[in-house]
Amino acid sequence: MSDLETTQQESTEVLDLAAPNEGEEGTLESMPARTSVARWYAVQVASSCEKKVKATLEQRAVTLGVSTRILEIEIPETPAIKVKKDGSRQSTEEKVFPGYVLVRMVLDEDTMMAVRSTPNVINFVGAEDRRATGKARGHIKPRPLSRQEVDRIFKRAAEKKTVVKVDLAEGDQILVTAGPFKDFQGEVIEVSGERSKLKALLSIFGRETPVELEFSQISKQN
Repeated sequence: MSDLETTQQESTEVLDLAAPNEGEEGTLESMPARTSVARWYAVQVASSCEKKVKATLEQRAVTLGVSTRILEIEIPETPAIKVKKDGSRQSTEEKVFPGYVLVRMVLDEDTMMAVRSTPNVINFVGAEDRRATGKARGHIKPRPLSRQEVDRIFKRAAEKKTVVKVDLAEGDQILVTAGPFKDFQGEVIEVSGERSKLKALLSIFGRETPVELEFSQISKQN
């Protein structure tokens, strides 16, 4: 991914020039055939297909001759640590908005169709243009993101605050593999990913007792 802070600055400058007019709808029928203003748009994609959509759309933009109007495709991410059920840790990336890709583009009929016809793209985020009869669903009018929305998204990604993801949840059955309670079995009642600890109910002397354990001290049972 390109430098997010640079991207954020550039996007802010573009969006300052592209403040929407009151009542502007942005349908294919009402918009000019070609504009020169690039805006950020959110595009909903199939689950876990964000990177595939980005790579495919980058290629299609060149093939379809719209690469000068589809300027950037971003998947804002923050670093994450996944704690597996055996206590081991794996560095990964956590998407800020799973299921969405951000595209900075000049919106016209060609670029809109290039995005919409990309495999695994569901649609732009926007308002539904209902048909006059009110019976059939209308088309989605792509809604450009406001400057505040763009700033917030890229700021969150640029902060690089590590997210801890744990393959454990309340109600999971565990086996203690280390420490004074080794070989005890129990049920998870609380998970604290930030502290890499959990609380579990263990049967000690015939009574269920809450015990705090490190992730590295337990394994998840099927």
